[in-house]
Amino acid sequence: MEFPALDLRGKAAVVIGGTSGLGRVVALGLANAGADVAASSRHLEQVESVAAEIESMGRRTLRVPCDVRDRASLEDLLAVALENFHKVDILVNCAGKIKRAPTLDFPEEEWRGILETNLTGTFRACQVFGKHMLERGYGRIINIASLNTFVSMLEVAAYAASKAAVGALTKALAVEWSKQGVLVNAIAPGVFRTALNAELLDKSPRGGALLERTPMARFGRAEELIGAAVYLASDAASFTTGEILVVDGGFLASGVNQ
Repeated sequence: MEFPALDLRGKAAVVIGGTSGLGRVVALGLANAGADVAASSRHLEQVESVAAEIESMGRRTLRVPCDVRDRASLEDLLAVALENFHKVDILVNCAGKIKRAPTLDFPEEEWRGILETNLTGTFRACQVFGKHMLERGYGRIINIASLNTFVSMLEVAAYAASKAAVGALTKALAVEWSKQGVLVNAIAPGVFRTALNAELLDKSPRGGALLERTPMARFGRAEELIGAAVYLASDAASFTTGEILVVDGGFLASGVNQ
């Protein structure tokens, strides 16, 4: 019996939104597993910084910014990836934004902006890179969903709506593309401590409520998301498609745990 490996050597990956937060950690994790990785975002300085980290691991990379709101920038990123890597095997969609505010007075402009990045941006990237993957008959697309794909948090209606839709989009694309060799899955991270949310998690009632709901009684460490990403990107996941893999310390399993 042949056992598919959790090994990405010879694979080429593009991680959009891969220069900060969990996206950066995923990009570095894919590189550590053997892939050449282009980590892209809107900010060239961050792109350059993560590219240097990837190169220090002995992998090839690119220094190309992109914006998921701009189809032409995604097409440029694909073109440069094909010029340098000659293929893209793996696409990870990590770009996202959130704003907390009461729904009743939430401005439509802010609503549209969140859906444009989180949902339409993911759709746009899937279209651009998916076309290449379908032509090759091989691809792994990993979208980033959320706990909000399944349950609601207070005063983040636009974000919740966008992430619920990302889950539905993931399943829809899996149904359409899997026969042609392009497998589409998502990861739903639980509560992970990052530089942006550390104060909220450690010093607010909301953070305390999130911790109480998590059976492991701690927040996630960013590197704990890498295993899920490497698995879904690898040939070990050759019969896994349309799934939303939750990595949440038991959050969604929890009712009353006190």
